[in-house]
Amino acid sequence: MDTFFEQSLLLIYSSVILFLLHYIHKSISRPKTPTETTNSGTPKSYPLIGSLLDFIKNRSRFIDWTTEILLATPTNTILLRRPGMDPMVITANPSNVKHILMTNFDRYPKGELFTSHLRAVFGQVMFILNGEPWKDQRRIAVHEFSSTTFCNCAVNIIAQETHTMLIPILERASRMNHVLDLQEIFERFMFNILSRLMFSEDPGALKASPLVPLHMEGEEVLNIGSERRFKDSISIIHKNLERIMQTRLIETRGVSKDDIISRFIDHGDATVDYLRDIGIGFLLAGTDTTVSSLTWFFWILSSNPRVEKQIVEEVEAVRAKHSKNPGETFNFKEIREMHYLHAAITESMRLYPPVPFNVKTCSSDDVLPDGTLVKKGWNVLYNAFAMGTMEKIWGNDCLEYKPERWLEDGIFQQQSPFRYPIFNAGPRMCAGKDLAYIQIKLIVASMIERFVIEVQDDHMQPEKILSLTLLMKGGLPVKVRERCSEFKN
Repeated sequence: MDTFFEQSLLLIYSSVILFLLHYIHKSISRPKTPTETTNSGTPKSYPLIGSLLDFIKNRSRFIDWTTEILLATPTNTILLRRPGMDPMVITANPSNVKHILMTNFDRYPKGELFTSHLRAVFGQVMFILNGEPWKDQRRIAVHEFSSTTFCNCAVNIIAQETHTMLIPILERASRMNHVLDLQEIFERFMFNILSRLMFSEDPGALKASPLVPLHMEGEEVLNIGSERRFKDSISIIHKNLERIMQTRLIETRGVSKDDIISRFIDHGDATVDYLRDIGIGFLLAGTDTTVSSLTWFFWILSSNPRVEKQIVEEVEAVRAKHSKNPGETFNFKEIREMHYLHAAITESMRLYPPVPFNVKTCSSDDVLPDGTLVKKGWNVLYNAFAMGTMEKIWGNDCLEYKPERWLEDGIFQQQSPFRYPIFNAGPRMCAGKDLAYIQIKLIVASMIERFVIEVQDDHMQPEKILSLTLLMKGGLPVKVRERCSEFKN
């Protein structure tokens, strides 16, 4: 009986496989219809397995693959069918993005596809929360990040770390003609800055030379991508942050401090776990997104000397206007006067968004503005990388790096966040957007005024790492050359 049953299952299985192979062969070999020729990038879907074959073929280039498909589709929206799962809607249509992120915000919360993978690391932090818990954390974050006191504190910390840690490393590399991995340098550097902003803790991740491998807690945190080290890294992060939070709860009660964790403690009852989750969420999210922004900025700048020249001239003009000596730190007001630099950074993020895509889950049946049906439980992904390369949004020069598209009479002009959802949009607009710009502008201004960053193999297109943030596989090898002798002792 068992043998008969097994033979029957094998016969059924073989029949299904033969049917699928026949179907796929016919689909591939038959002439394309006009519609299929027009939308040649659309992933083919087969019975039972959906678009699995195309997905496997392009799994190492998911961002580029989905971008190609979206650009080849009239509505800039596709349906990706997956075996054993609900279809996923992927869009680069600004009207759909507005619908998801603002108009029908409550219908598109963070779903399990997004939160289940991050909960082990981030716990209960606002990036993966919905409802009242999200609102409570966001209200505190928005209030604190927008305060003048915090912004001035952030500028001081970034300036100190830049001039005492980052600049000496670049000076040494310049003298010794060494090649640096700029992406790795930024990882350590931003981890230092965010640690001080979050907890008033200095992990010293840059105190050892980056020219040799480092083995320290900061590095463990910044290299959790390895599957083998994932659990150990989470344990290290949690234990260290819990120790810090226990100390801060004792120290901060009734004492005014400027770091972010102290502000959350001041706003009400806070447990060690609650503060730990907030700490790790802001620390890792803030580090990775800024690292991505800085790394791609310097890569794209290396092939645009005209833009680099204009940034240097603007930084020098602001310095002269305020009678600041070479090497003297810019303050918050002076950083805000650098409109061309702001535009250059914004344009770099248009082409290489630090968070290339975002996922929501539909809570009830819906129809997007372009007519796409979305069923309850379906995941909807918007591709910010694709949106940055769309001619219908940015014109026929959409692939050009052109900071001037953001300027009017020399003043920076913001675009609709639904065309440029780099910092999210609607109620979930990034609370740390202004802080991110402050960090990036101050770091770039300090580096570019003093050094020429020479990217090695600058004609090669870096390979993208598929993760929550857009990082370069293999890092960004550069050499550093002193630009101005006025900064030398």
